[in-house]
Amino acid sequence: MKKEEIPQDDGALNKLTKEVVYAVDSSGKYSSELSTGWDVKTKALDLAWEDIEKRIEAARQKVLNNEASPILYFLELRLMDMGILAAYTGFWKWTIKNHLKPAAFKNLSQQKLQKYADAFNVSVEELKTMNVHDN
Repeated sequence: MKKEEIPQDDGALNKLTKEVVYAVDSSGKYSSELSTGWDVKTKALDLAWEDIEKRIEAARQKVLNNEASPILYFLELRLMDMGILAAYTGFWKWTIKNHLKPAAFKNLSQQKLQKYADAFNVSVEELKTMNVHDN
């Protein structure tokens, strides 16, 4: 893409930052330039966030229906997977999978609950109730 063809559409983050893109300048050499955004990329990101919001809500409903523990909700909310959560908590993946069951979650010690709370950056009470007060 040529320097003068760099998209300058309103992007999702255009008020906060600009994106670095590479373009060909007038002498035919590549240079890095700034773009405020690209409409196509913004629409794709919006669709991705809509999907994430649906997954978070589905996880919340599973917890409310006693089909899963709050750990599932926070996995979705914090955009984590089992491997990431295992790395943060020190628990094995199979242990986390067991803790996703409501009955197992209810029997977790305060120490284990605290590990999960720390990993999700919430209090133990917020972990149990799914009432999160992000700043």
